[in-house]
Amino acid sequence: MRVPEGYQQVMPYLIVRGAAKFIEFTSKVFGAVEKLRIMRDERIVRHAEIKIGESVIMFADATEQFAPRTAALFVYVEDADRTYAEALAEGGTSVMPMSDQEYGRSGGFADPFGNLWWPTTPPKERAD
Repeated sequence: MRVPEGYQQVMPYLIVRGAAKFIEFTSKVFGAVEKLRIMRDERIVRHAEIKIGESVIMFADATEQFAPRTAALFVYVEDADRTYAEALAEGGTSVMPMSDQEYGRSGGFADPFGNLWWPTTPPKERAD
């Protein structure tokens, strides 16, 4: 099996209310880049893809046939505090304040589309 270039073997597929706004939100908060957008009509996104770093997230607008399906996503970022603050400024709500953890600087927020995000900056390597 060969996974197509630019994709990973496992990718989240979200169904959200307001897919076009989801693209805007992830672009502002994570610097996501839109890879693909296929419209069902002038309002409904049938299929879209964004890329955050080297990871692809696929998603579509919720419809009568496909109810919203959200996720909890752990994302490594350069500056978790900045990402968290930007998310709250863009309409996200805090679910866990930023704090230092064994695995890095981390916190959690819910986006306006029903997903939970855990932006985390890995701890700096120590010279022992």
